[in-house]
Amino acid sequence: MDDVAGVAPDAQGLTGTALADPRYRELDAVVRRYHRRPDSLIEVLHVAQRLFGYLPREVLVYVARSLAVPPSLVYGVATFYHFFSLTPRGRHTVTVCTGTACYLKGAGRILQALERATGIAAGGVAPDGTLGIEAVRCLGPCSQAPVVVFDEEVTGELTPEDVLRRLRGWGGDDA
Repeated sequence: MDDVAGVAPDAQGLTGTALADPRYRELDAVVRRYHRRPDSLIEVLHVAQRLFGYLPREVLVYVARSLAVPPSLVYGVATFYHFFSLTPRGRHTVTVCTGTACYLKGAGRILQALERATGIAAGGVAPDGTLGIEAVRCLGPCSQAPVVVFDEEVTGELTPEDVLRRLRGWGGDDA
């Protein structure tokens, strides 16, 4: 089986491309720890994203081959869950829930305020890579609507002003 660059894997399953990048060695160790079981896909993708910062195409193909699953399955899982990203994210990320409860409680206004203040559209990253803004359909804690996640800290019952106050010092144009 060839890797994405067409180089045959070594005895551990690593390829020429992967051998040159220590992140692949760490990812391969995780795959082996899970005994290359296809049902470990989500856990392996979490590790891959932590290692690479996002899930580039080459990594998705590498994971598919390492777990002996179709690349379409890996891509489907990576695009289904909001916590996976196929593009680079900002050093800091603000995620706004736009599910029904959050939207009714002001998530739309929060997202508009973020986009206006930072110049970054939802799904985008600041040119300097400091800040990314995401909008997701539902985060779950609807009783705290509107819900916003700052990096990994879930917060609720916020106003646009609260969110902009939290962003000071994170980057972007005026945040």
